[in-house]
Amino acid sequence: MSYTYLAALTVSILGMGLIDHRWRLALFRDAGAAFIVLAAGVALFLGWDHVGLRLGLFFRADGPYMTGLQLAPDLPVEESVFLLLLSYSALVLYTGALRLLSGRVRHHERAV
Repeated sequence: MSYTYLAALTVSILGMGLIDHRWRLALFRDAGAAFIVLAAGVALFLGWDHVGLRLGLFFRADGPYMTGLQLAPDLPVEESVFLLLLSYSALVLYTGALRLLSGRVRHHERAV
């Protein structure tokens, strides 16, 4: 049993948290709303995985870097952490893009 992949995912989430904290984009701006969005994103993707596994479209690959712990048949623990990282990254990118675009609009309005 190895925790390499799980540790890499955790470090990545912490890095995303540092970016979020620095610019107050998601969790550090409105924690309640961000938790709801993250929970909805992870639930959506877990449902997607469940359907994919049932249809035989997805499969679980064992590797020396995986823990071997499973949340459900063919659903490793690392998948839910990866989906959390994916949702958190998307949320931070979205809110960051909104902030950048709103800054450009304000800058453009001042120039006119």
